[in-house]
Amino acid sequence: MPALLALLSSLIWGTSDFLGGTATRRIPGPVVVGLSQLVALLALAPIAVLVGGDGTSYVVPGIAAGMVGCVSLAAFYRALATGTMGVVAPIASLGVVVPVVVGLARGEAPGTLQVVGIALAVVGVVLASGPELSGAAGARPLLLSAMSALGFGTALVLVAQGSRGGGIGRVLLVLTVMRMSSVLLLTVLLVLTRSWRLPVSGRDLPVLAAIGLGDVLANAAYGVASQGGLLSVVAVLGSVYPVMTVLLARQLLHERLRPIQLAGVGTALAGVVLLAAG
Repeated sequence: MPALLALLSSLIWGTSDFLGGTATRRIPGPVVVGLSQLVALLALAPIAVLVGGDGTSYVVPGIAAGMVGCVSLAAFYRALATGTMGVVAPIASLGVVVPVVVGLARGEAPGTLQVVGIALAVVGVVLASGPELSGAAGARPLLLSAMSALGFGTALVLVAQGSRGGGIGRVLLVLTVMRMSSVLLLTVLLVLTRSWRLPVSGRDLPVLAAIGLGDVLANAAYGVASQGGLLSVVAVLGSVYPVMTVLLARQLLHERLRPIQLAGVGTALAGVVLLAAG
């Protein structure tokens, strides 16, 4: 069950990223993130209060995950704006290595099939992101993309840590705190950059709501999966969402995938099969 939930989180995250990518063609990235995160918070808060949970050990990981995730996303967007996407995106996708290392350092011992599956899934995600070995990139975009990778991976670890030992109630509480901190930080960013002054049409609101609700469902599935599975396995299964994004882009936007991306999709799926079998 943890493996299925983690994979479900990837499918939903990939769909949300696809919707977010199409929305940012019309709306500034910070506005898309800010409004979708606000929707997520409004959906989460009342449910979390009703379900409840014991203790307060989720508070610090939740705040940290929200802040780290927000800063990482800002760094990622800046890296995309100033660098080559084919260089930036694959580096950022390496964030999954962080929870794998943390899980192994904690004494987790995945089986042989799972180890091979982890390796294939990580390589597949990087290839599916469309790496360009000959692409020009300055030092700043490379640094920003590396920062975003570290941050994304750290956020996965923090969400898993805050979700431990409290059932679905604990997961909802840590996600609510996470969204509160990220919305606060994003609000400050929007005010400072005056991005909030830019109009958002009524036709964009359903898409923004879908992005926010999708993020809630994906995080909840990942949080519950982390309660019952190995972090090193669950985090990898929850991080193959770029595969879903590129497949949606191909089917709905008719974007042509390069051979290296097709190879990445196949490699990642092979890794998923081995992880599930293990």
